[in-house]
Amino acid sequence: MRLLKLVPDNTNIGFVALRGWAFGLTALLTVVAVFATVTRGLELGVDFVGGLSIEATFPQPPKVDDLRAVVDRLGAGEASITQYADNPKTVSIRVPPPKSSDPGATNRVVNQVQGAVTQHFPGVHFGKTDSVTGKVSNELIRNGVLAVVLAVFAIALFGWFRFEWQFGLSTFVAIGHDVLMTLGFFAVTRLEFDLTIVAAVLTIVGYSINDKIVIDDRIRENMRKYRQMDMRGIVDLSVNETLPRTVMTSLTVLLALGSLLIFGGHVLRGFTAAMILGVIVGTYSSIYVSSSLLITLGLKPQPGTAPKVKGPASGAERIGGEVP
Repeated sequence: MRLLKLVPDNTNIGFVALRGWAFGLTALLTVVAVFATVTRGLELGVDFVGGLSIEATFPQPPKVDDLRAVVDRLGAGEASITQYADNPKTVSIRVPPPKSSDPGATNRVVNQVQGAVTQHFPGVHFGKTDSVTGKVSNELIRNGVLAVVLAVFAIALFGWFRFEWQFGLSTFVAIGHDVLMTLGFFAVTRLEFDLTIVAAVLTIVGYSINDKIVIDDRIRENMRKYRQMDMRGIVDLSVNETLPRTVMTSLTVLLALGSLLIFGGHVLRGFTAAMILGVIVGTYSSIYVSSSLLITLGLKPQPGTAPKVKGPASGAERIGGEVP
């Protein structure tokens, strides 16, 4: 039985030759993502802003202003109404948490909101209800940010000690780019950003480092094997050798995420969208950003007496099969 090969043997693509364009595109996308996040902000979920969140599905897409007026008349506080872009019939109704510390106060507010909405919008169906106090939401914000920052720095330090400082710095830049792209995506699309998305961001960081470590390890191996080859040739050779694995891994993950996006429902839609974006951006940054940045940082193979072998950057054909 013949094995499926998405990338032909002896692939000889000059990735380093495009690093100028790749760096320019990366810088542009990073600026846009930061600008969108700062100016538009994130549509924080109840996990981070606190309060009560009630999910309601209507027979027909409701008028947001009419729904807000119905909830505001209850005196439970200023209501925030968010209509899902992918399903306008489903709405998230958020109100401030009750001032009373009585455990039954939350249930009373929820029942009041559901009763008033049902009276004015017959046929409405209520889904999940979440409740988070302001103190807990502040702790979740702090812990979520801390988890992401520590994960990125820890991975960068691992690359530093495992290889050389250039590998650690290039990994930090590439993973930081992946995280900023995710934040910018949520700022533009206005999808709800909650603890589930923080979990998705941490998963993206883990996936990205998996690709980057494989390529970095092959670069270090080829630096020892071809000591007289220039660094451009070593990077191109290493990326081409690991390309079949990178493409196959990314494609299989995207197939699984595509199924989850279609059949997982809107509850998992934000998580799945973040993961799909992370896989695409992580693969791009592994190939074009992290590896090529090593040349800019001045990484060079140790001089030796090994025979000179030219790599893809010089236009010579690479001899060797697909890596296992």
